[in-house]
Amino acid sequence: MKVILNADIKGVGKKNEIINASDGYARNYLFPKNLAVPADNQNMNILNAKKASEKHKKDLECEEAKRTQEKMKKIVLKITTKAGENGKTFGSITSKEIAENLEKQFKIKVDKKKIVMPEQIKTLGTYIVDVKLFEGVVGKLTVSVTE
Repeated sequence: MKVILNADIKGVGKKNEIINASDGYARNYLFPKNLAVPADNQNMNILNAKKASEKHKKDLECEEAKRTQEKMKKIVLKITTKAGENGKTFGSITSKEIAENLEKQFKIKVDKKKIVMPEQIKTLGTYIVDVKLFEGVVGKLTVSVTE
């Protein structure tokens, strides 16, 4: 019997996947626990509509990420901090500070975990930081650290 899974089941399949299950397993376990529904025409149409909706949503997110990537190319994020005589900062500039300043100055909201810095920023100067915006879309952000 073909069924559509409503949840991830270890050893069986993932959510929204169509599998071939034995009649007894489907009727006695999957259906009563609401883990699956029969793969009839009505449920297949619902599944196809869900998949189309998710694809459309992902496409919109990707377009938004690409627009943000274009904005970031033109942005120079200025961060001011205290520094010693030789240009070394007291502490380091973290991804959290970069995310907060990016939102304050340019109204671009980015999760601090998405900011990739090769090394911590501990001196004054200009740095280029990668920002993962979406799968396969990486923005380059110029960060200027001044006193």
